[in-house]
Amino acid sequence: MSRMPVPDADALAHSEHLRKLLQEQIIAAGGAIPFSRFMELALYAPGLGYYSAGSHKFGMGGDFVTAPELGPLFAATVADAIAPVLQQLGQDAVMLELGGGSGAFAEVALKRLLALDALPSRYALLEPSADLRERQRERLQKRLPPLLFELVEWLDGPIAHEWNGVLFANEVIDALPTPRFTLRDGEVFEEHVALDGEGRFVRRDRPADSLLSAAVRHVERGLDAPFVDGYRSELLAQLPYWLQAVAGGLRSGAMLFVDYGHARGEYYQPQRSEGTLRAFRSHHVGDDPYAFPGLQDLTASVDFTALAEAGTGAGFDFAGYCSQASFLVGNGLMQRLAEAEERAKDDTAKLRLRQEAKQLTLPEAMGERFQAMGFSRDVEFGTAFLAGDLSHRL
Repeated sequence: MSRMPVPDADALAHSEHLRKLLQEQIIAAGGAIPFSRFMELALYAPGLGYYSAGSHKFGMGGDFVTAPELGPLFAATVADAIAPVLQQLGQDAVMLELGGGSGAFAEVALKRLLALDALPSRYALLEPSADLRERQRERLQKRLPPLLFELVEWLDGPIAHEWNGVLFANEVIDALPTPRFTLRDGEVFEEHVALDGEGRFVRRDRPADSLLSAAVRHVERGLDAPFVDGYRSELLAQLPYWLQAVAGGLRSGAMLFVDYGHARGEYYQPQRSEGTLRAFRSHHVGDDPYAFPGLQDLTASVDFTALAEAGTGAGFDFAGYCSQASFLVGNGLMQRLAEAEERAKDDTAKLRLRQEAKQLTLPEAMGERFQAMGFSRDVEFGTAFLAGDLSHRL
């Protein structure tokens, strides 16, 4: 783990406000709160949480770089993959993006879908952060022609009524507040956050409730051996309920998730005995989730087997699962790169595009660490996953 830089005085003051809120929540709860609740407040507490406050997060000047922030290739290629689905659904199809970051994905995807004659009737962004919502609005209003900007809308919640279209989420599931579990004398315990005598956050384990215990035992049955005492990891027991909620009334269409993670057998390997939880700030990775609350992102890798179970359990057909590199190359990344190079103004711009393609596809970069998984209902979407199918790992 690399050493985190020390925040400036204003950032420290902001973090202290959130720290006090967290301390108050712990005291009010009788001395401890589940780690998932701590993570939820650290990321989403109104005006204070990491995603709710005003700091710059995405891109080279922020805390981390997501695929859409690297340049246009990721979003353009994803648009190529989902365009056939939108065309199958017809003129009433809706595109729903969860999160949205800086708006970079929506900007490029809408332009590409227009070029492919596959524009949705609406492009909806489900963005919980008021700050990010405003940044997205400013970017898209500035960079999209009025014809496209008029299609964009921001939602306060999932689409409740029946709808047809495509749901897309890039690096969303990893930021869902996740419970953490451990084993003690063969019994399942849930990780909580308490306070020591000086008000510092400390870890406390309490007996898990029936939902988390059952989820741990379900995972255990699919592994080569039971979890040993002391093993600690994350398990998003609420993932099926979350997926059904965000899909809302999706009747016909497809869902596409891109995130970093592993199939279950790889996720819960014996040597990964402290789980996958990480903290990101200023392009540094840390392992202290309690440090500087509100100033660092907290994430956990995705169990793609659990995602497959949640999607099919919600009544969708499993469309495919592959690495991000295979998904992008299989859906025309090299063609998008060649076209972008032809439009590039100089050699520097061409080099930047080639570096972007490498970052998206090289195994040591995003290519293998990130995976794509799709689901469908009443449409053909499986062809998007034909290159490098990994479903046998699930």
